[in-house]
Amino acid sequence: MEDIKAGKLAKELDFVSHNVRTRLDEMKRQEVNRLRTLIKAKQDVEIGKGLTVDHESLLKQFEYLNHGNPHTFEIDDLNKLITTATSDLENFDKEHHDEFKRYEMMKEHERREYLKTLDEEKRKAEEQHYEEMKKKHADHPKVNHPGSQDQLKEVWEETDGLDPLDFDPKTFFKLHDTNGDDFLDEQELEALFTKELEKMYDPKNEEDDMVEMEEERIRMREHVMNEVDVNKDRLISLEEFLVSTGKREFLEPDSWETLEQAPAFTEEEMKEFEQHLAEQEHDLKNKADNLNKQREELERQQEQLNAQKLELQKVIGLELNKAPVHELYPVY
Repeated sequence: MEDIKAGKLAKELDFVSHNVRTRLDEMKRQEVNRLRTLIKAKQDVEIGKGLTVDHESLLKQFEYLNHGNPHTFEIDDLNKLITTATSDLENFDKEHHDEFKRYEMMKEHERREYLKTLDEEKRKAEEQHYEEMKKKHADHPKVNHPGSQDQLKEVWEETDGLDPLDFDPKTFFKLHDTNGDDFLDEQELEALFTKELEKMYDPKNEEDDMVEMEEERIRMREHVMNEVDVNKDRLISLEEFLVSTGKREFLEPDSWETLEQAPAFTEEEMKEFEQHLAEQEHDLKNKADNLNKQREELERQQEQLNAQKLELQKVIGLELNKAPVHELYPVY
């Protein structure tokens, strides 16, 4: 319990949290691939002039959705599956955000608990260092608005190595549609924000938290999806992309509010979180006390058994000493 209070378990807890996030990421990648398959199937049905979909193949991929049509996939069936798949992906995002909020509150809780262990002079020094790290992290180059002309042109120039004066949205889309399916999926979209994130985060810097960087990446992707993905299928088509490049938001975007400007939790939420931790600590202490009592009772019972065993050995020894030799060693 003292280790928990002092924050010594932070690395272990973060490792567990990282495993959870990694598992969610893998599940999400699988769901994105299924969604891409559904969108392609829908296109084949709509423009295929009577072309049918391989029902058995799709059913194997989506049997967990308990599809009710045993023979064919029609447009309505595919729309229902797409809706379900996009809903699943939204749940993954919500889980990510909830996990990140818990991570940030635990980090702040451990910082506050650590400060309580310091004397006044050391506490002031630690607080000053904390504020310096916050200022240092916030001191970075301008972050372009995700999905804006400035942001995409920077990728075009610095990542693609092309002349910014020759920027062409259609060519840009084709370059970053890495699997060539005429859509930008979530992974392809998130890859576009790497240059912006590198302005704010460096794994070598003490003040930069890589968990926060991944949360920022997701926030950027969600923002662009909300602005560009008109039909809300979690994929950006070439048509949707080109339409977005003609909007005012693309040409004259507002400034981007980064994570340090948008705290992950309020002080009220922090109080509730610490109250929950205190209740958990109280429950753990009660369980530990009960286990100690059970251990002490078992030790007491063991001592009694040992004492009874010794008494029994003494009685048997006395009886053996009293017995005649012919009874101890009978002759046949």
